[in-house]
Amino acid sequence: MQLKKQKGFTLVEIAIVLVIVGLLIGGVLKGQEMITNAKLKRIESDNAGIAAAMFSYQDRYLQLPGDDSDALSRFSVYGSGDTAYAPASSTAASGTIDGTWNTTGGTTYQETQLFWAHLRASGLVPGGGKDVTLATNAYGGQVGIQDGSLNLSGHVTIFGQIEGPIAKIIEARLDDGIPDTGRVQSNDAAATGTPMAPSTSTFQLSAGYQDTKRYNMAFRL
Repeated sequence: MQLKKQKGFTLVEIAIVLVIVGLLIGGVLKGQEMITNAKLKRIESDNAGIAAAMFSYQDRYLQLPGDDSDALSRFSVYGSGDTAYAPASSTAASGTIDGTWNTTGGTTYQETQLFWAHLRASGLVPGGGKDVTLATNAYGGQVGIQDGSLNLSGHVTIFGQIEGPIAKIIEARLDDGIPDTGRVQSNDAAATGTPMAPSTSTFQLSAGYQDTKRYNMAFRL
């Protein structure tokens, strides 16, 4: 009985398969690169947009959003019972946006929460004037504002939960490449306490970014 001869792949067929596999891998990697670039651009544009909205509000009303003592009478969305949307009299119209950048909830709002409500009430940011919800960045973290952070003075925007590899790129593109100096400074998002408060050298990120961690990044306006 004659055995049937098994036919294998030719070198040409193997080469074609390898080329196809290479193209598929290249397409996946290129797609990931495009997604990463899109997220990076969104972070940069969001940061620029927040700054533009804040300064436009200040130009228009001569007060800062969140710190605006005339917000209740200025915007029709607020009624006589909406005192929660006015900053506390002790801090109103002080020229600084008081509070912690990532504060949420409560019935008495900090100025860092009212910042978003007043911008929305003015139409400079989409949304309702009674919405104090913090914005969300491209990596799912919160976006907020604060007066000072780490070694940065003045108002800063803070983008939370940025992945380590992305934090490196942002730092290199917008600043000096060092996480604890310059106009962009960062801290480990998993740090305990209040790591984004001003002059908290205990939480300074001096060891550099690690790919396996996430970071809160503060940008000086």
